[in-house]
Amino acid sequence: MATKVLMVCLGNICRSPLAEGIFRHLSHPSTYIVDSAGTANYHTGASPDRRSIAVAAKNGLDISGQKARQLTRNDLDAFDHILVMDEQNRRDALALCSTQTQRNKIELLTAASGHNATHIPDPYYGGEEGFETVFDLVSSCCNAWLAKH
Repeated sequence: MATKVLMVCLGNICRSPLAEGIFRHLSHPSTYIVDSAGTANYHTGASPDRRSIAVAAKNGLDISGQKARQLTRNDLDAFDHILVMDEQNRRDALALCSTQTQRNKIELLTAASGHNATHIPDPYYGGEEGFETVFDLVSSCCNAWLAKH
């Protein structure tokens, strides 16, 4: 049975769609099922940010078909691992939990991978270079996480 991994950021249009696309590319679909969500409903139904789509495409990935959605209580039971991009995402996801089992599934992508960075920065209000930085950091973290699991 495949392990289910959920990538979570704030709006599900920048970091978590990149993380979903990168993780899907690096892993085998019979081993891992990956999805993404946001802790807020700002962009529900929207495609990823054009800059996320562009940096993914530049690196050979197509994330243009993804649609933003909000993290739900059902996700806390449906997924085996919930990997969040920053501490605020972690707090918001933990606030939805009703059991310790759910809480135990939530961890920072950077911590789960053993990476030196403490969080994945939100590139939304910056320029293209921020998306490049996020892509590289998320790729490194996903590779490290997969190597540990």
